[in-house]
Amino acid sequence: MSATASPVPPLLTTPLHSLHLELGAKMVPFAGYAMPVNYPQGILAEHRQCRDSAALFDVSHMGQLRLVGDDAARALESLVPVDIVGLGVGRQRYGFFTDASGGLLDDLMITRREDDLLVIVNAACKDADTKHLVTHIGHRCSVVPMPERALVALQGPKAVVALSRLEPAVAKLTFMTGGAFRLHGIDCYLTRSGYTGEDGFEISVPAAQAEALARVLLEQPEVRPAGLGARDTLRLEAGLCLYGHDIHATTTPVEAGLSWAIQKVRRAGGARAGGYPGADVIDGQLATGPSNKRVGLVGLERVPVREGTELVDAHGRRLGHVTSGTLGPTVNQPIAMAYVAANHAAVAHEVYAVVRGKPLPMRVSPLPFAPHRYVRG
Repeated sequence: MSATASPVPPLLTTPLHSLHLELGAKMVPFAGYAMPVNYPQGILAEHRQCRDSAALFDVSHMGQLRLVGDDAARALESLVPVDIVGLGVGRQRYGFFTDASGGLLDDLMITRREDDLLVIVNAACKDADTKHLVTHIGHRCSVVPMPERALVALQGPKAVVALSRLEPAVAKLTFMTGGAFRLHGIDCYLTRSGYTGEDGFEISVPAAQAEALARVLLEQPEVRPAGLGARDTLRLEAGLCLYGHDIHATTTPVEAGLSWAIQKVRRAGGARAGGYPGADVIDGQLATGPSNKRVGLVGLERVPVREGTELVDAHGRRLGHVTSGTLGPTVNQPIAMAYVAANHAAVAHEVYAVVRGKPLPMRVSPLPFAPHRYVRG
């Protein structure tokens, strides 16, 4: 019997799909969705638009869930090494699911609201994450997916100017806080956050009204649309991890340089230490240090170094590999993130990227490459 190839499922579309086509976006498959990689102005212009003014991104492919119930915060702490119990109403926190080996199953954003926890997960992981939550804590709280909601991100130093025309009170939010607002008569939930390193907002909006809101935002003189291409170069300059590339199930939070997201109360000796998958591994690495570390790299020659490129020392011995790389539009030099042996991870240490058989020098650099410009109040 001959094997028959499984049919490829059709790409899903976001509520803004028709608007993307109207604006002339180049659409590509991403995490099972048809997504805009760029608009006619191009990735470089979109990147600069976000750095200089304001850019609107469609991130509706990401998963939004509610955790509801009196035990929701403690239940979620059994799956993440993050302080959820101590998170105040209207506050947001970055976190991640781990497995028994301390590996990262996904990274996520968690916001405590009056009556629930709002959890935002990555598009490629949302089905697995939902199952993970239902399986492990579904008996302790209600896990409520929110497919009826869309998500857009307005990012850049003038995002607050544009958004304040719709609702002046949004300017009172600070980085990693959120609240409910009416924008253009639409009930939305906003957080002052994003994944570009710039000030900005992520806006959860009813899917049926997402296009109307996007059109109003694009009417603001500061705002233009931006796609996945610019989102990637922006987050890389900001030194932010992309799940499935810079972090995955074979990397731990400590190796990935995400120890800052594990609060003291959840570490060994803390009031609510451990109790999540892989806690012993992660606490051990926090105490003694990991054998490999995520680092930033700056190219000493103007040649972009891409994901998967092997890194070696001056003698040709393998040290690690690049996980993300580009020619940074803002910093105007080749930049990359990579995992290298811990004894080669010191700032200013020189390593070599093997590109088409030629070793190109790169220097370990502090992260981020471009400074974060969050509004912390």
